[in-house]
Amino acid sequence: MVRLALVMIARNEARAIARALDSARAHVDRMIVLDTGSTDETVAIAERCGATVHHFAWCDDFAAARNAALEHSDADWNLMLDADEWLESGYEALASAALPPARQKPATFIGCVELRNEGVVGTVARRFLPRILPRGVRYAGRIHEQPVALLPAVPCALRMGHDGYAEAQLAAKHGRNLALLETALAEAPDDSYLWFQLGREHLVRGAAEAAVAPLQTAYRLTPPEAGYRHAVVLSTVRALKEAGQLHEALALVDAEQSAWPSSPDFYFAVADLYLAWASQAPELALDELLPVVEGAWLRCLEIGEQPLLDGSVIGCGSYLAAGNLAMFYEQLGIMDEAERYAALERDLRTAA
Repeated sequence: MVRLALVMIARNEARAIARALDSARAHVDRMIVLDTGSTDETVAIAERCGATVHHFAWCDDFAAARNAALEHSDADWNLMLDADEWLESGYEALASAALPPARQKPATFIGCVELRNEGVVGTVARRFLPRILPRGVRYAGRIHEQPVALLPAVPCALRMGHDGYAEAQLAAKHGRNLALLETALAEAPDDSYLWFQLGREHLVRGAAEAAVAPLQTAYRLTPPEAGYRHAVVLSTVRALKEAGQLHEALALVDAEQSAWPSSPDFYFAVADLYLAWASQAPELALDELLPVVEGAWLRCLEIGEQPLLDGSVIGCGSYLAAGNLAMFYEQLGIMDEAERYAALERDLRTAA
């Protein structure tokens, strides 16, 4: 019996699939790729990397494809990896001590890995996604599919990189993702996660005005206890601001402030909003608005990095906040504070 298999679905991923497979080969017992109709060198590259390749006729349903791929695995555990992702660190989460064979200990959890999205407005955003699945777990959902199981989802040490939000990759997926999301929402119009993903799809492509309505719907439908609510709130605030709806964004952060006392990303968004307000109302800036900006960035540093918050951006609780404070004090002519926070930014970037 195989203990751990890598399971992947892929189509026309010659650009990246070797990187993904090479990153995982030493940490899994078998690699399985389900090709859904590639016309490039994806299949040949995957086979050269040591994967067993199977074929599947694409049917506009990601869950169906993932489940078909899982049918080819007899492993106790399955590591789900996309071709535009790669393993970075935390490999101990894949060791036998963390994922024992089923004959030794029945599975009691689904493993959530930290995914770092590169190419999102010049930053690196964190998501925690269920990617380490016990044998028998299957997916549901036409797009942004999720594993269905009664087991708890538990964060683990494994970290993955992802560059699917880089501009070239976004362009290739644009029409497909929107069409699938719209079809899925027609089937499940009250699914808050699908509304969130539709808004996010527009937002990462710079279409903030189109993102506002689906994100507001997601915000209304997402329960307070949902793990992705943090990302929903921040995405909605960002969309409103970028769409020029500053007062609506300010009202939203006022309504949500008590919910996120330990989120540096939330206070970073507050600072960003009040800075935008100050540029529109200079008569209020010095006495009323800029002190809020300063206080919000200081609060970010006080909280520190909170990597377990879904959708958090690396640096909001450290070097990004310190760098903004350095520029803030420099603009105000407070040079000793500007130099102090510039030095802090350098130290925090080095430590990151």
